[in-house]
Amino acid sequence: MRRTPVPAPVPSVGAPPVRRRPRTLLAAGTASAVAAATAAGLTLGLAPAASAGEFLANGGFESGALNPWSCSGGTGSVVSGQSHGGGYALAGAASAGDTAQCSQTVTVAPNTTYSLSAWVKGSYVYLGVSGGTSTWTPGTGGGYQKLALSFTTGATQTSATVYTHGWYGQGTYYADDLSLDGPGAPSPTPTPTVSPTATPTATPTGTPTPTPTGTPTGTASPTAPPAGGHSLVGYLHAGFANGAGYTRMADVPDSWDFIDLSFGEPTSVTSGDIRFNRCPATECPAVESDADFKAAIAAKRAKGKKVLISIGGQNGQVQLTTTAARDAFVSSVSAIIDKWGLDGLDIDFEGHSLSLQTGDTDFKNPTSPVVVNLISALKTLKARYGPGFVLTMAPETFFVQLGYQYYGSGPWGGQDPRAGAYLPVIHALRDDLTLLHVQDYNSGSIMGLDNQYHSMGGADFHVAMTDMLLKGFPVAGNTANVFPPLPAGKVAIGMPATTNAGNGYVAPAEVNKALDCLTRLTNCGTYVPKAGAQPDLRGLMTWSVNWDQYGGREFSKNFDGYFRR
Repeated sequence: MRRTPVPAPVPSVGAPPVRRRPRTLLAAGTASAVAAATAAGLTLGLAPAASAGEFLANGGFESGALNPWSCSGGTGSVVSGQSHGGGYALAGAASAGDTAQCSQTVTVAPNTTYSLSAWVKGSYVYLGVSGGTSTWTPGTGGGYQKLALSFTTGATQTSATVYTHGWYGQGTYYADDLSLDGPGAPSPTPTPTVSPTATPTATPTGTPTPTPTGTPTGTASPTAPPAGGHSLVGYLHAGFANGAGYTRMADVPDSWDFIDLSFGEPTSVTSGDIRFNRCPATECPAVESDADFKAAIAAKRAKGKKVLISIGGQNGQVQLTTTAARDAFVSSVSAIIDKWGLDGLDIDFEGHSLSLQTGDTDFKNPTSPVVVNLISALKTLKARYGPGFVLTMAPETFFVQLGYQYYGSGPWGGQDPRAGAYLPVIHALRDDLTLLHVQDYNSGSIMGLDNQYHSMGGADFHVAMTDMLLKGFPVAGNTANVFPPLPAGKVAIGMPATTNAGNGYVAPAEVNKALDCLTRLTNCGTYVPKAGAQPDLRGLMTWSVNWDQYGGREFSKNFDGYFRR
């Protein structure tokens, strides 16, 4: 991330750009529940009007099995003792990396209005139609609550996928008595079957992660998590002013779902001892006291926001060359998290923090100490804090997408050993990773999956770079060594908030074109995503909250307008 307000020249693809400290992470957010309900004519808490047929199979889970429902990552089960009606209910074990989405696809008629409803229990439970509308509740107070909505199919639509899910790190939710009502006779649906030896699944025994103490209101200024699963991520200059001025934690707008405190830095490059120093009053006259800063963090978290310590940045070179440095990293980062009451950390390693030793050619089995020790440290932190621990990463394109062409020093040496060096870290932590938001700025031209070079300045660059994460790619062109795709819900796009924040700024219209293309396959330019439409793309990241404030909130307001109108 860039500390200096004046952008540096765009470097060539042969070497990573010199990173300035400040950096903006912003994740895209969806329309608020209330706004979406108003626009789509949703009715919350009301039973759907009587109609001719039930289109869902096993909506009450009374078969004792999931079929024909399917749940992401094996997170769904049918349990007894938690039902709204009958003997069984769906349990969705939402974790830090999975919302436990369970869905069923049914045959529908074109140009027809249907009513969807469900009884749900838990914190942050959603009900919706893929590619369409959704509704949610921030919490049901220990009992069941009814969610309901209506939707009209398109002129040629013959199928619809309905779903329910929880939210990252909010623990297990329950759903029961789901119903999809519509006119006409429903098409035959599979009859759930139960193995003769099957027994009801036991209620999950894992301890749910702590939930926010505040109660989101679902107003026009939504609190996290926003309806639909989209998020806005921003870095907050907590330790310096950087030309954009100081923004107090209490004054960070509610548009921001993830707030990354910039930065935690090491006492020396190889010490692993990370320290977080707040901006001095001589540089930031408006800086609040430590007590007020900590109280404001707690208030943000009570609203459901995630507040993280970001490690690295332009000046914070971190090389965990030894196990002693690894252990110091774990100890010192834990101390920062505990002192300020944070949700987790963001890894913003830049410059020479990560590189691959000669002969380290397989991203699935890294051998370079700085990579191996970082992976070990992050897994230790995750285990220490449990499933609610939030882990995000904000690498540069040189360390990720460039890996499609070059990886480390190459099979014969001579290449830049930093090329693609983040790939083994991302891959090893993919199950623990909450969000990856590559910096699509301050970048040279990068080859996309179309084998064409793409440069900053328009929507195509963001589409091509993001598609590589969603589709996966052969590392260094080796089709026998493919970096697997990441779930869309774990991917956000990194962009500068203003022209002062970094090279690669694009106006809101280009931001929206990129989002249209990636999530809907509409408004695409010369590059059409090979991964197809990804409506669950998590959102946007930006450098930074401060620069967005400085620029009249152009970036965050556009995000709200796109996803939360």
